[in-house]
Amino acid sequence: MEHVTLEDAVAHHVHPGDTVQVLCGHSRWTAAAREMARQHWGGDAGFTLVMLSLSSLGALFFRGKMVRKVITTYSGDTFPTYTPNPIFQEAYASGAVDVEHWSILTFTQRLEAAARGLPAIVTGSLQGSSMASNPDFTVADTSFGPVGLLAPLAPDVTLVHGAVADREGNVVLSEPLLEGAWGAWAARRGVVATVERVVESLGGLGHRVKIPAHRVLAVVEAPFGAHPGGLYAPQTPVSSYGEDIPFWSEARTATRQDFDAWARHWVLEPATHDGYLERLGRERLDWLMSRTDPESWRQDAEDHPVDATTAPSKWEHAATYGARELEAVAEAHDADAVLAGAGVANLAAWVAVARARAGGSAIRLTAELGLWGYTPTPADPYIFNHRVFPGSPLLADASTVLGMVVGGPGTRTIACLGAAQVDRDGNLNSTLIPGGPFLVGSGGANDVASRAAACVVVALARPDRMVERVGFVTSPGTRVTSVVTDLGVLRRLDGELRIAAVPSGPGPVDERVRAFVGGCGWDVAVATSVSELDPVTTDEVLALRRYDPERLFLA
Repeated sequence: MEHVTLEDAVAHHVHPGDTVQVLCGHSRWTAAAREMARQHWGGDAGFTLVMLSLSSLGALFFRGKMVRKVITTYSGDTFPTYTPNPIFQEAYASGAVDVEHWSILTFTQRLEAAARGLPAIVTGSLQGSSMASNPDFTVADTSFGPVGLLAPLAPDVTLVHGAVADREGNVVLSEPLLEGAWGAWAARRGVVATVERVVESLGGLGHRVKIPAHRVLAVVEAPFGAHPGGLYAPQTPVSSYGEDIPFWSEARTATRQDFDAWARHWVLEPATHDGYLERLGRERLDWLMSRTDPESWRQDAEDHPVDATTAPSKWEHAATYGARELEAVAEAHDADAVLAGAGVANLAAWVAVARARAGGSAIRLTAELGLWGYTPTPADPYIFNHRVFPGSPLLADASTVLGMVVGGPGTRTIACLGAAQVDRDGNLNSTLIPGGPFLVGSGGANDVASRAAACVVVALARPDRMVERVGFVTSPGTRVTSVVTDLGVLRRLDGELRIAAVPSGPGPVDERVRAFVGGCGWDVAVATSVSELDPVTTDEVLALRRYDPERLFLA
């Protein structure tokens, strides 16, 4: 195991043609990935990139003509909102980059199979979705019944940022770990690790060592090496720091403007990691460290006061009805947990769970990053908010949440999901419009929809969103019990989704039913009895806006 510069570590251990995993975890990024982009920019390196979530910085590998294939679960922007990215869209549409779409759990399980030396691994995801046609997935008929099987996925080298390492090369990673350290164990050659600090001894931290020294090719001391991602490092000899959301947002904007100039400034020109930190500046780094304070949301709330005057938007109507529906479905199933997709569905889930708990329920929030029982903070609409980590009673990984909390026999979990499209059978599409644009991918949605006790979907009632048949099934609709929109609620009755409720208002109920029918792209059935939804109240809207005061998702 070498102690070398970042430049030498990447030059010696990341080779053109390699299959390279960039381990995301809760940090999302590593200085070694930036150095890889710097060294191979424009060089047609022919990498296969294995990266669970590309986010906006993944565009560096595309724009720099470094990758020929991507294996991922999400190809889109994360901040300030979850949106398709034009650089990914163009590369996939033109065929310049091949892509394999997976769900978070199946991506992780494939790495696990390779790490364990298994020829395949069992999964409960993908069946009934378009991803079931992936060549590394099959359904085998066994004496136990049909079993979904995944082929192993072994990178050549894995890049990771950890909290600390000792001089032997043992690397400490902190939960929540998302895809976990399976790729580090599976990598054919090993791991290039950047860490905040190299220490003489990890005495007392053995339980935090996730990558042992014999798997590590090189360790590089790189303070703030997860930037613009953050680092949660409690009970270690280094300081935690939060995500640089403005930086992520600037990267997103640059992908729609002069991304080459942005890449020159932040990636190509800083020849060393120290040079990169100098460009960030000490004031910015100090601010990021302050973001780990669980109470730091108070400053955000002061900077972005909740608007109590603007009339509710269509999304706010949908989210309010969604929160009510979710609370009722969770109660009917005596649910232990709710797992929500990003965006408006997530805000609806937060409001529903807070209201249920205030009424005496023990239901908890969970998230695929590896969170159980977290409490969201005001003025922050993102699921992966580092400020909730210290107060969460359990921090784990996606295998725990998506493979056990969801679908396991000891826990009843309800899903609250969104998607670009939903069809008459409840199938969801967040991946691809055939003949149209690429969207973003599954993330954990397929895993949740495949295994949750029930799924509530939150959407807008428009014919382009509510379609008769989705062209790509990201998530199967078999467990979807309700589709909640701004114009009313569809519920699964007698085996099909029917209009079951519409907003209250003036005039006959039939007029509002007809309006809802017009928002659906199929000959939607209507329940025998259609109820009226109580008007959206100011308190309900403010409960949503308290989490999203800038209305990034709600407007």
